[in-house]
Amino acid sequence: MNGRSIGLELGRLTDEFFETRASAYRGAVDACVAALRGGGKILALGNGGSAAEAQHFVAELVNKFSRPRPALRAVALSTDTSVLTSIANDISFDAVFSRQIEALGDPGDVLLALSTSGQSPNVLRALQTAHERGLKSVALTGRGGGKLAGADILLDVPSAETPRVQEVHLVIIHALVTDIEVGLGY
Repeated sequence: MNGRSIGLELGRLTDEFFETRASAYRGAVDACVAALRGGGKILALGNGGSAAEAQHFVAELVNKFSRPRPALRAVALSTDTSVLTSIANDISFDAVFSRQIEALGDPGDVLLALSTSGQSPNVLRALQTAHERGLKSVALTGRGGGKLAGADILLDVPSAETPRVQEVHLVIIHALVTDIEVGLGY
């Protein structure tokens, strides 16, 4: 596959996602807007490249995306190395996100869980904890969602190729931030 064919495939997958998952996407935007309007926050997480995308999403919310506006309440749960390593060492790597949700998650908050496979044990445990604590969950995954399909809202990219899924995830998080800003009146 060359650069041009990757670009064409990315365009096709992005179009297919927004055409076939429009209702779920709108639900994710509405959930985020409702949480932020209600004084809640968005907690985002993932492993590896998905952690980087979760951090990117949070940076766009806390700082700004397309225009100056007040900071929005969001936290990336993959950024505090002391918390991550103490939980991994003392409890289990599977608990690195769920423990943080126990500490920071409130009913009405939104969890945005990113996983290309939808199978990461620590992300699945975070989803379970989010449900137990009354958070609305949004899963951003590859085709079918894997075990993360149990999220309240599933945003699954119609591909199983990790690079293509991550590329479309970036488009989706930029779209989410844009639509959250619009939904909040910015």
